[in-house]
Amino acid sequence: MKSEKISELTTNRLSVYLRCLNKLAAAGIKTVSSRALAEQFNLNSAQIRKDLAYFGEFGTRGVGYTVNDLRAHITNILGLDTERRVGIVGAGHLGTALANYNGFTASNFAVVALFDNDRELIGRTVGDAQIKIYDVRHVARVVRAERIDVAVIAVPARAAQRVLNGLMSAGVKAVLNFAPARLNKRPDVKLKTVDLTISLETLSYFLARPPATSTTNPRGLLSFEELTPREDENEL
Repeated sequence: MKSEKISELTTNRLSVYLRCLNKLAAAGIKTVSSRALAEQFNLNSAQIRKDLAYFGEFGTRGVGYTVNDLRAHITNILGLDTERRVGIVGAGHLGTALANYNGFTASNFAVVALFDNDRELIGRTVGDAQIKIYDVRHVARVVRAERIDVAVIAVPARAAQRVLNGLMSAGVKAVLNFAPARLNKRPDVKLKTVDLTISLETLSYFLARPPATSTTNPRGLLSFEELTPREDENEL
């Protein structure tokens, strides 16, 4: 792998490529060129080659990429060949919905614990996997016992910073935040915030504009820019 810093936009694109390759594999396709991959999924073939070149040489000139081999390489690059154990803080509607989301398993994420401060919820289990809800005061102990390395914050904004502080003290280095709040973190902690309100307001802006007819994408496919969260550019 090249020594320069890999941008988050690049890793976002790798995730998109992996999803596309998974679809090809499910369809029984064995090899694919960057051009065919780009055309089928409305991506950019030059960008695909450039992104993959950061991590090595994976294709064969004149043949393209072996789909299963490239899937394995990208899975390894993204660290998805190791199970990521997830703890969710907040056992309300959002937290329990996330705990019940089956899509995590396909990407090798396993929700192993929920946390809350509601006495009526503590000790209960959620979903078919029977994920236990723990007292949030015991987050450090449970993080160690369950080997949690990714945490999700699904609490009201007023409590989010306190929760993040507790997670950082417990040694969690990767946090996904759903609370509508700007949080302060340590430099060695990766924090990503998903602001549902901003996303909905962006959709509202689209609905408020007169419809435009576009001929640049007649099949209605998602462009690469639409597949890649633009707000991540602020973190580079």
